[in-house]
Amino acid sequence: MFRKKEKKDMPVYMISVVSRILEVHPQTLRMYEREGFVAPQRINRQRLYSDDDIDRLNLVIKLTKELGVNKAGVDIILRMKGRMQAMQDEFHEMMRFLEDDMRDEFEKRLRRIFSEE
Repeated sequence: MFRKKEKKDMPVYMISVVSRILEVHPQTLRMYEREGFVAPQRINRQRLYSDDDIDRLNLVIKLTKELGVNKAGVDIILRMKGRMQAMQDEFHEMMRFLEDDMRDEFEKRLRRIFSEE
């Protein structure tokens, strides 16, 4: 099963590196942060972006520049994406619980069958 890495194990990137990766000006990244589209970690006053932050920024850039979505639209899309992810995580958790429960029930039935012989 896939497990998320702990934050301390994940790479982080300075704003200059992220701006080169995404081919945008650092000021654009600061603006997206002010808009609340991303919240990079900070050490002292330095912004540090995770891979997840970069993915999120890439989506914001595609929505705004390629599809012409305005800031309010981006906000709605990001919130809906977050809700969908939370629902998917909850679904996977329920499936894991059901699989564990079904496995336990199956093992009980097998024990009963073989104990009766």
